[in-house]
Amino acid sequence: MAGDLTAFDQLYARYEKPLFGLIWRELSSQAEAEDVLHETFLTVLKQRDGGRRSFKAWLFQVARNLCLNRVRGRKRGERAVALDASAPPAAVQLPEAQLAGAQMAQLLEAAVTRLPETLSSLYRLRVAGLSYDELAEVLELPLGTVKSRMHEMVTRLREEMERA
Repeated sequence: MAGDLTAFDQLYARYEKPLFGLIWRELSSQAEAEDVLHETFLTVLKQRDGGRRSFKAWLFQVARNLCLNRVRGRKRGERAVALDASAPPAAVQLPEAQLAGAQMAQLLEAAVTRLPETLSSLYRLRVAGLSYDELAEVLELPLGTVKSRMHEMVTRLREEMERA
């Protein structure tokens, strides 16, 4: 049992930041992101194994599904949440020299929100560090479909950024 907890602690340390980043981008609320992050790891403890080839893909799929459930709940009015318009809490104030990069990141995030859900979700998972194979597993799509959607996403983001 102690070995299980040690392994869990290692998994938590390894995946906490990329998972939190993905969840925060999906929900735009620090409080909800923290809740979903904890729900994700509780699911890992309860289920132990997703029966998939890649633990990482399964973990991100669990987090993504929990995010989708939260968004659906919002749409049904189950839970009204004030969205945080700020950057993720882990972000620090940037010096003036990096301000242009921060503004570009804001423009990019705004462009991502204008994409269809299938493409914005793909973007967020990719930014969280998932490989194409892991994306295919999480999204339950053939690898070829993931590749074509990645191409479409990049093309559409480029167009959105040129308009900005």
